[in-house]
Amino acid sequence: MLWTKQDMQVYIKQKEYIDTAILPIIPFQLSHENDMDKSTSKREVLSIFATVIEKELSGRVLLIPNYYYLEYGDKAQEVDRLNRWTEEIQKQPFKHVFIVTFDSSWKKFEKELEANLLWLPGFQADDLYDGKTQQLIQGQVQDVVELIRSYWQQR
Repeated sequence: MLWTKQDMQVYIKQKEYIDTAILPIIPFQLSHENDMDKSTSKREVLSIFATVIEKELSGRVLLIPNYYYLEYGDKAQEVDRLNRWTEEIQKQPFKHVFIVTFDSSWKKFEKELEANLLWLPGFQADDLYDGKTQQLIQGQVQDVVELIRSYWQQR
């Protein structure tokens, strides 16, 4: 389910079946112009990626709105903010909360997070709708879908 009025109405009626939240986290910066193209490309790819995961797992997953943080900011502060977001999400209750990112620096903070971190190697695409790019996204989506399903089987 997406973060839309229509999907929220369905979620409220069926939330006993929707036990997984996916939270994309995306770095934001404007101070390094040379990195802006790369940053915006990753944001676009991650947004598409998260939406495709939601479609693959439709009926059991809620896609939370993107969480933005300063790319060159203090990650320790962001861990606290992310954990507050996670606590709020878990109140619904969601049994599984997955944070999805292309930013490998989050791996250092994984144990401090109160959600499961799914770090994916990012890539830059000139054309997001090119067949090869779509195949690459679909391949990563299938890997993540299998991983999420393995968490479901554990509980």
